[in-house]
Amino acid sequence: MSRKKIAIFGYGNHGKYLAQGLHRDGFDITIIESDKTFYKDAKSDGFEDVHLLDVTRDSELTGKIDFGEYAQLVCVMDDEHLNVFLTLSLSSLYKDSYILAISDSVNVTKKLKMAGASKVIDLYDVSANKIYNILDKPVATRLLEEFVVNRKGITFKEMLIPEGSFLDQMMVDDVNFSKYGVLFIGMIDEEKAHSFIFVTAGLEHKLDAGDTIVCLGEKEHLNAFARLIKKSKDDISIEAKI
Repeated sequence: MSRKKIAIFGYGNHGKYLAQGLHRDGFDITIIESDKTFYKDAKSDGFEDVHLLDVTRDSELTGKIDFGEYAQLVCVMDDEHLNVFLTLSLSSLYKDSYILAISDSVNVTKKLKMAGASKVIDLYDVSANKIYNILDKPVATRLLEEFVVNRKGITFKEMLIPEGSFLDQMMVDDVNFSKYGVLFIGMIDEEKAHSFIFVTAGLEHKLDAGDTIVCLGEKEHLNAFARLIKKSKDDISIEAKI
């Protein structure tokens, strides 16, 4: 077994940057995708060992590639439910393999651990810790630089939650930020004396109109999400029906 042979399941919002970074570091990368668009993205980005598989079928996970020969199996599918299901399948099929999963939700982290992941990287913890190390004081406007270096296209954005926003009164953990291609880093809570709060595992926060949230992601996704939070729940429901 090569210590540098890694299989990455998912080439979406997080997987593509992980794959590109590991490739630059000299790792032998195999990419598995179930989405045709992401599959084509991986091929167009220059990866040669790319496979389009239905990861919900055990026969696909065992019949074409022996993943037991890989040093690590990394589960980073964009669909969090699919990511949990995949982790469960791999832990059952390859009991001796080291399975690494990435999560951007406290609840999903718990599910991945129960599904048999050897290690779960909680992006809230990673982001908060990295950002904290480059801050002189806990103010959102001093955020980032070192964290986004070498992450082409990735930046951060502060967004004020307006009156009537669908986010108003929602709990942070109830919002599927990954659905919009962004990662929630923290918030400036008006109820807590305008203090900046890093959202880490085990902490729950309610969003209110007037709060400022800080998100990480590609610029176009951040701008789209900033426009979206100006809409109410009713507006979003109407658009979904059209």
